Amino acid sequence: MSGGGVVILRLAVVPLLLWPLLLAPGAAAVWLNLPASGTKCVSEEIQPNVVVLANYAVASDGDDIARQTIAAKVTSPYGNTLHNQEHVSAGQFAFTTTEAGGYVACFWIDSGNSDVGLSVSLDWKIGIAAKDWDSVAKKDKIEGVELELTKLEAEVQAIHVNLLYLKSREALMREVSERTNARVALFSILSLGVCIIVSILQSWHLKSYFRKKKLI
Repeated sequence: MSGGGVVILRLAVVPLLLWPLLLAPGAAAVWLNLPASGTKCVSEEIQPNVVVLANYAVASDGDDIARQTIAAKVTSPYGNTLHNQEHVSAGQFAFTTTEAGGYVACFWIDSGNSDVGLSVSLDWKIGIAAKDWDSVAKKDKIEGVELELTKLEAEVQAIHVNLLYLKSREALMREVSERTNARVALFSILSLGVCIIVSILQSWHLKSYFRKKKLI
C-alpha cells in the first residue's frame, strides 16, 4: 500500500437503534475520493454466514484519469485476504463471511504517475441486498406481489437472525463484564488484605524497635 495515511469509513451502525434501520436493505453505495498518495478504506461490521457482493470502479472524467489505475484489497476481521487486485480501473468481489467482525476494503492509486486524486464508486451489498431476485423470480415463477412478499419474508428472516446474533453478542459482553467485575473485586480484597498485613507488621516492628531503645 502507499505510504500515506489510512482513512477508514464505517458503513455500518448498530442495527437496533431504530426499526427502520433493521428493515432497510443491506446495501451502501459510496464515493471514495482517493488521495494521490495514501489509502482510503471502508469497514462493515458483518456477522458470519452472510453473502457480500460489491462492485467498484474509477470515475473517469477524461483520458488522463481513465489511464490511471487503482489497487483494491479486502480483509477479514482476522486479517485474511479475501480480495486483492492491482492495476485495475474496475472490479468486483464476492464472498460469504465466516467470521464475525469488521470487514475492511481498502483502495489506493497504484498507477505511479498520478499527481492528483481519483474518485472511486463502491456499491457494497450484503445479505438480502446481494441476492439475485430476478433469478429467484424466474426459478420459482413468481412476480408482482408474490415476489415482494418473498422479499419481505427474507428480510424478516434476516432481521430475526440478526437479533439472535445481537442477543448472543450481548450475552457474551455481559459475561465478560461480570467476569471482569469479579476479578476487580477479588483484586480489591487482596489489596486490602495486603495493606492490613503490612500495617500490622509495621506496627509490630516499631513497637519492637521502641522497646529495644527503651522508649516505651
